[in-house]
Amino acid sequence: QVRLVESGGGLVQPGGSLRLSCAASGTVFSTVSMGWYRQAPGNQRELVGTILSTGNTNYADSVKGRFTITRDYALNTVDLQMNSLKPEDTAVYYCRAGPFRSGISYWGPGIQVTVSS
Repeated sequence: QVRLVESGGGLVQPGGSLRLSCAASGTVFSTVSMGWYRQAPGNQRELVGTILSTGNTNYADSVKGRFTITRDYALNTVDLQMNSLKPEDTAVYYCRAGPFRSGISYWGPGIQVTVSS
């Protein structure tokens, strides 16, 4: 059974840092893209950034220069380092793996990140 679980969320002050981690299990992830998305109350889920199987990354303009995605192929984890956090970064953050050849993508349950003083 494919499973993604996010960890590391919480409350942080503006300007602070937080590191999210996504642990994946149940299949081979090294050949697919993995990414982070977020959804704030009243908003649609949006892309934060992705990391390809090659290790190349791309980010939403709103987080470029502040957020960094890395992955560990051996451990099947993908991390999101968030620096210089702003109140507008407050959202539920989701990890995604895929799409696989089947066309299916898998999502974690999400984790809350709150940026507030």
